Amino acid sequence: MVVLSKTTAEQYSYSYIRNCKATTFPTATGIPVVDLSKPDAKSLIVKACEEFGFFKVINHGVPMDAISKLESEAVNFFSLPLTQKEKAGPPNPFGYGNKKIGVNGDVGWVEYLLLTNNQDYNSIALSPAFPHNPDNFRCVLSDYMRAVRNMGCEILELMAEGLNIEETKVFSKLLMDKDSDSVFRLNHYPPCPLDKGLNDNDENVVGFGEHTDPQIISLLRSNNTSGLQICLRDKSWISVPPDHSSFFVNVGDSLQVMTNGRFRSVRHRVIANGFKSRLSMIYFGGPPLSEKIAPLPSLMKGKESLYKEFTWFEYKKSAYATRLADNRLGNFERIAAS
Repeated sequence: MVVLSKTTAEQYSYSYIRNCKATTFPTATGIPVVDLSKPDAKSLIVKACEEFGFFKVINHGVPMDAISKLESEAVNFFSLPLTQKEKAGPPNPFGYGNKKIGVNGDVGWVEYLLLTNNQDYNSIALSPAFPHNPDNFRCVLSDYMRAVRNMGCEILELMAEGLNIEETKVFSKLLMDKDSDSVFRLNHYPPCPLDKGLNDNDENVVGFGEHTDPQIISLLRSNNTSGLQICLRDKSWISVPPDHSSFFVNVGDSLQVMTNGRFRSVRHRVIANGFKSRLSMIYFGGPPLSEKIAPLPSLMKGKESLYKEFTWFEYKKSAYATRLADNRLGNFERIAAS
């Protein structure tokens, strides 16, 4: 469990972001669980991507030692005084940021560290003014990111097999490419002070507003603190039970396009916790900037393409010019996705 000092928590303004009514959201006990060591993993992945756009993986192969070390480094970093953390930013877009999410007015009860994914993991870019043992942080981060990327590639190859695509590396090669535009994000959500107005009859505090991820796939791991919610096809929201030893996988917008809408990019958000800090680590697997994104011919089978072809650079530029909750694919749809 991540515990922050009172001083760190008080660095935050108590002008809350309240855009959803307080209620008891149902817990997602039926979220698909995929055991990567089992022979049915590929079929379960496809089914989960079709029905939820989201699933949990166990027996994922990422060493718990690598996970624990990075969490410890992250806790140490986020426990520093704000003036020291700000030396690692402001984000442009990489670096440290707090409350402001992007440049279009979105805010949340969150602070974060956003890093580029350099394939030469020993050269991961950190600000020269990085306040917390940059060499050790870089080493721990490198081990973690390498293991998570490998897991992501395994998932994507199983996905291709499950879709009966002849080229099983059709998705994973985009992450393995030396020019892959993947990014890594550490999000820290301080506990929301209950004496500042958060209670069962009040409104929830949004840690990170509802959105979809624009990349191909997102690989999320968090500490044992609740807050993550996903939106189902019927537009209802359910809370995802925390599991610090497993990973959660999000289908991204790019994968939705590549499967011509068969897989759905999952809309999700984080609600702040009133008692405990939440720390999440997210690897966003993205293609090279010049990569053309379009429905795969092998999945079309005479169907009409729902999306115009675009490069990842074009979509990334468009996506980051929008608000979090906007339909980012809207400008690239040929006909309404059903």
